[in-house]
Amino acid sequence: MRIQPLRIAISSARKFINMGALSRLLNLVKNFHAAEISSLMDHLTFREKRILFNVLLDKNKEKTGEVLSELDPEDASLILKELPLEQITDLFQITPPDDVASILDLLPEDMKESVLGAMEEKPSEDVKELLHYEEETAGRIMSPDFYALDQETNVSDSITAMQLEGDVESAFYLYVVDEKNHLTGVVSLRQVLFSPPNTPLKEIMNKDLISVHPETDQEEVARYVADYNLVAIPVVDSENTLVGVVTVDDVIDVIEEEATEDIYKMLSLDTTDRIQNNPLKSIKKRLPFLLFSLITASLAPFVIHYFEDTIKSFITLAVFMPLVAALGGIAGNQTIAIIVREIAIGQADWVGAKKALIKEILVGFGNGVILGAILSGVSYLLIKNPYLGLILGLSIIANLFIAALLGTLIPLFLKLIRLDPALGSVNLLTMCTDTIGFLTFLGLGTLFLSKLI
Repeated sequence: MRIQPLRIAISSARKFINMGALSRLLNLVKNFHAAEISSLMDHLTFREKRILFNVLLDKNKEKTGEVLSELDPEDASLILKELPLEQITDLFQITPPDDVASILDLLPEDMKESVLGAMEEKPSEDVKELLHYEEETAGRIMSPDFYALDQETNVSDSITAMQLEGDVESAFYLYVVDEKNHLTGVVSLRQVLFSPPNTPLKEIMNKDLISVHPETDQEEVARYVADYNLVAIPVVDSENTLVGVVTVDDVIDVIEEEATEDIYKMLSLDTTDRIQNNPLKSIKKRLPFLLFSLITASLAPFVIHYFEDTIKSFITLAVFMPLVAALGGIAGNQTIAIIVREIAIGQADWVGAKKALIKEILVGFGNGVILGAILSGVSYLLIKNPYLGLILGLSIIANLFIAALLGTLIPLFLKLIRLDPALGSVNLLTMCTDTIGFLTFLGLGTLFLSKLI
């Protein structure tokens, strides 16, 4: 949904909810796609989300199930907690098992067991199977519904078998297996439709398979799908038995989720913090990160205090101090953003870091020389003292060099010790660039103090 219509929809939905005009609320959203309703709900308070969801549930259970699949699992779990068990199970019967598993995992344990017990056997077993796998793995996001036939089956019988099976969520490919259910190949549905009826699947299948294991991290799954232009990727166990399929819609969700998570972590935010949250709840989520930032930022004031006499002797130094720190921080954050992205797509690691490190150091040094020269010229025009320009220029060069160096090494080091490269990188970098920037600038100021006053 485009921004302007979305704004109108949000405003109208809130107005109808506050008025109690629930029939008009239903008329507003009844022709919306499930994804559009989910997007609308993202901008509502929890109370408003619950009301809209219940209005949909009363009138259109099928569409409500589609909306449930599109909602953030945390929002979905909070809404479902307030529904009767019968309504929850009815919705889960028509919701893809991978989406059900994501939501169920956030429900209280006793409620989870009750829901699984009340569901029909087939979907319940599918969901239980997915719940055995760790979060953020291929096993957790895969769909257990797919087309798979023996390699000796001919094209005509394959079409009949698929028609009898009915539509499945991952209806993009027909997977070919041997008598032991080992994955041997894949055939696109287009190939099936346009091949001679008596052709065995093994003669038209593609044997060059790209597959993942249930334990494969979801980010790696997303990379495979993107790199090989797939719309679905099979999931096989250690014996090469086909156990599920990850579809491109789930991969898009993963990419969005991981990108949001990285951005939030780089900015020291809890990934569940939303604009609709209660202020006290947001304070609780943000305060720990701010306290960590306070600790990491505490070193720079000690450096400034140490050079207090220098600043008193030539107060103009204080005017340019924020520039040195700010440029170092911005340059370092640029490097971190590049490196974290490269790590996320599998293009950078500690072993192959030499090329990235040299490149970022050259960029940092080059930008430092250019910016240092500009600020040297500006400071000379303002203060008419060449030594201040020299100090400022050298400080900028040194700080941007350090920013590039640490902006590359910090994320790579965090990755090496199996921590999220985005987590804390910005705080650690800011501590270093502020401290080293002030130390360099004020240290050179002390060295050349007799030339400044």
